[in-house]
Amino acid sequence: MSQPVILFTRGVPPAESFPKEKLAKCATAALTEYGDEVLQYAPARGFRPLRALIAGETGAHEDQVILGQGSLQLLDLLARMLVRPGDVAYTEEPSYDRAITVLRRAGARVVGIPLHDDGPDVEALEERLRGGERPVLFYLVPDFQNPSGSVMAARKRQRVAELARQYGFWVVEDLPYRRLRYRGTDLPTLRDFAPERVVQMSSYSKLISPGLRVGYAIVPPDLTEPLVKMAEDTYINASYLNQAIVYEFIRRGWLESHLEYLKSLYRPRLEALLDALDRHLSGRGRWHRPDGGFFVGLHLNGAVRAEDLLRRAQEAGLRLTDGRGFFANGGGDGFVRLPFCALTPEEIREGIGRLARVVPD
Repeated sequence: MSQPVILFTRGVPPAESFPKEKLAKCATAALTEYGDEVLQYAPARGFRPLRALIAGETGAHEDQVILGQGSLQLLDLLARMLVRPGDVAYTEEPSYDRAITVLRRAGARVVGIPLHDDGPDVEALEERLRGGERPVLFYLVPDFQNPSGSVMAARKRQRVAELARQYGFWVVEDLPYRRLRYRGTDLPTLRDFAPERVVQMSSYSKLISPGLRVGYAIVPPDLTEPLVKMAEDTYINASYLNQAIVYEFIRRGWLESHLEYLKSLYRPRLEALLDALDRHLSGRGRWHRPDGGFFVGLHLNGAVRAEDLLRRAQEAGLRLTDGRGFFANGGGDGFVRLPFCALTPEEIREGIGRLARVVPD
């Protein structure tokens, strides 16, 4: 009898995290109270009560908040609006693979800035800027980064914001994991340091449900109207019904208690992963020890060919994501992204044990 396959691939919430009964009540309330509005075509900015709520939480003006079908759709629109073929766009190295794809599809030449445990290498960034390179934007995931799990230090956030002002590039700050902190305290956002240069994005995919596809961007005034027009010309408007469901969930006070449940669910899974890595792969690689989020990024020692690692892992009943996709400048053969939230502690321990058996010594 074959062993069950363990999926260290996509960073998705588990089914037990979905508040289905509460969402059913929110859907009924949304249709009852806002039915005529949410079932009709509507302005591209999105459902106003939810935008007002986000504005109140973040200190933004309501008109700066734009809702979309997940934050990735808004990133795609922003990239197509800002990037011209051949423009330089910076990402962390490694970075979210779909963000790299979106930027390249818009015509950007994507350049990765090396990533340390405390965020991108700011000295390397400054060196490129002083050398005359002018990026149109810098895409960052400063809190519990995808794929590494790292958190950007406050001093680096402030310095990148200063450089954005000095050299005139946009910062795209993606925060899907920020509220999933299991230990420690929050740091200031990049938008706190330079609101006029930072597009801040997040979504409710990891906090409530990916299937609702509700994300948002807080956009500097210079970009707001062009991005709204781009959205309107692309899809008219994103789903107001789903946005109203999210609004009801938050308005009823359910998000905060649900976040506490998620933290109690995910914290033991992160601890199981870090314990298993210490037990099975100590001395054979290095990894960041995050205080939250969905991922731990593993850099294996020595020469590793991604094709060989993926094949051996599959033969051992373990499915991995090709680490090379997270590296804009090439490399990544020995990098493994380890999502832990959708696996039980038992599956995590078994999975890391299998990984240790297929990794070269």
